[in-house]
Amino acid sequence: MMRGRSDGAQNKRLLTSVCIGAVFVVFLYVYFGSKNAGESALEYGSRSLRKLGSSYLSGDEDGDLGKQDESSFKFGLDDGEDGIVPKSFPVCDDRHSELIPCLDRHLIYQMRLKLDLSLMEHYERHCPLPERRYNCLIPPPPGYKIPIKWPKSRDEVWKANIPHTHLAHEKSDQNWMVVKGDKINFPGGGTHFHYGAGKYIASMANMLNFSKNNLNNQGRLRTVLDVGCGVASFGAYLLKSDIIAMSLAPNDVHQNQIQFALERGIPAFLGVLGTKRLPYPSRSFELAHCSRCRIDWLQRDGLLLLELDRLLRPGGYFAYSSPEAYAQDEEDLRIWREMSALVERMCWTIAAKRNQTVIWQKPLTNDCYLEREPGTHPPMCRSDDDPDAVWDVPMEACITPYSDHDHKTRGSGLAPWPARLTSPPPRLADFGYSSEMFGKDTELWRRRVESYWNLLSPKISSDTLRNVMDMKANLGSFAAALKDKNVWVMNVIPEDGPKMLKIVYDRGLIGTTHNWCEAFSTYPRTYDLLHAWTVFSDIEKKGCSGEDLLLEMDRILRPTGFIIIRDKQSVIEFVKKYLSALHWEAVATADSTSNPDQEGDEVVLVVQKKLWLTSESFRDTE
Repeated sequence: MMRGRSDGAQNKRLLTSVCIGAVFVVFLYVYFGSKNAGESALEYGSRSLRKLGSSYLSGDEDGDLGKQDESSFKFGLDDGEDGIVPKSFPVCDDRHSELIPCLDRHLIYQMRLKLDLSLMEHYERHCPLPERRYNCLIPPPPGYKIPIKWPKSRDEVWKANIPHTHLAHEKSDQNWMVVKGDKINFPGGGTHFHYGAGKYIASMANMLNFSKNNLNNQGRLRTVLDVGCGVASFGAYLLKSDIIAMSLAPNDVHQNQIQFALERGIPAFLGVLGTKRLPYPSRSFELAHCSRCRIDWLQRDGLLLLELDRLLRPGGYFAYSSPEAYAQDEEDLRIWREMSALVERMCWTIAAKRNQTVIWQKPLTNDCYLEREPGTHPPMCRSDDDPDAVWDVPMEACITPYSDHDHKTRGSGLAPWPARLTSPPPRLADFGYSSEMFGKDTELWRRRVESYWNLLSPKISSDTLRNVMDMKANLGSFAAALKDKNVWVMNVIPEDGPKMLKIVYDRGLIGTTHNWCEAFSTYPRTYDLLHAWTVFSDIEKKGCSGEDLLLEMDRILRPTGFIIIRDKQSVIEFVKKYLSALHWEAVATADSTSNPDQEGDEVVLVVQKKLWLTSESFRDTE
């Protein structure tokens, strides 16, 4: 019996020794392997993925997150023995090449969020907690190529860049898109305009008796919201008329439609009419459009239609092309009658109705609202409701009345396009800005953009850039200075500052509201140029991670695209430390010494993202 116990103890000691040895070997492999991994992006296989805490740079999930955060957002710290300056970031698994962190369905399933699918909550933003963020670079798909340049890209893109052809088969009878060899072509069709968006747009202008069948109505109609936009051919063909559309669609069963739109070089945004307000201020659009967008406008007391009402300018239009507007079966007739009654109570009137399309018009003044019977639904919004508060704000089933100014002037008082781009808009007074201050801001950014282009000139030609983002747009003067360039700009306004986005829209530009401590609602590789004016300094004040922002910028930037960072010197030095880790290359720098137009202690750094491929992608390009 004693020998049996002794043998058992010996076996236990042997087993313990083996386990300790195995753990030590694994530790050596992980430690030295991680140091050697990623000397070149080509060395990564297709299964490199690590989830870490809020700092993308620490490999210890259970470490001191407070300490990680401190090192990740304080710019200008000296690198000591504990300084974090990696040779490389890990590369995500190839299957994450289209990752949208705040619209990731896998994350929603893992977090077991209790969402109402009937209200489309699962298509709204749900961002990962710090411990669920990825610390890796998003790889391009196998065979990725530099995107085709605008305007040719309106009609064709590389199939390898968005290797999804199911929409071509599903919508084959509607001319959305056609696969031809290594490209995907876009004939300009849609669910209700099989014969092309151009003819459909001209028909709408004709219905409204606009001059020369031009929907821009001599510059009076400039900004459009296209809800359920498909691959955004409607917005693409509006550009010829000097009309810019915010093409909107969710990441739903047609999940790559916005990705196709942005790859084509068309303004587009991932969003849904669910439970939250769209991230646009009140009175932003002259026209809202829905072509068979499969939205139940009658649900929740007309809540979604009232959201469009909030967004439309005085006298704005809603163009609705759907069976309910023309079909004669019992169900479609019922919906038409109920919808007609709803919009009548909202004081909308029919501006035109022909074939498959009806166009309603919103009133110019508050007169109709004041004449409604007491207790009429939908009610007027409360006096304390801010129609321009949009970040994570629930929609309200109420009508937003006009300001006294809009009521008295019978409209927004905006100049026709393009004069409105440089004309001080009436809502400027909401922020205490004078016309003189507006003019100085416009001129300041004109000079700055001219300086930027001088820095970029050795690297770009007239067709290099198309999709541009101003990450902190203020009054939109950066975008205004780009008017003569063949680009469009997504103007982003911080969610916690003055609600300047309504000035951006009043200038005939487009944009959205965002918090740069979170990921942006777009696919990877969708912008050619990012402009970051004091964005890093802003997130530093919030205690957010600078590394997180660097990786997010890399995610949304196209390979060979550019970033212009305008910030304090310590931010510029911080970014420079990570250029090689991100596969970015410094193109130019400028400060007040080298450029008299520089103001204060702001320094400009221009970088370019290199085209890098995983080993799997690289093999597919050979």
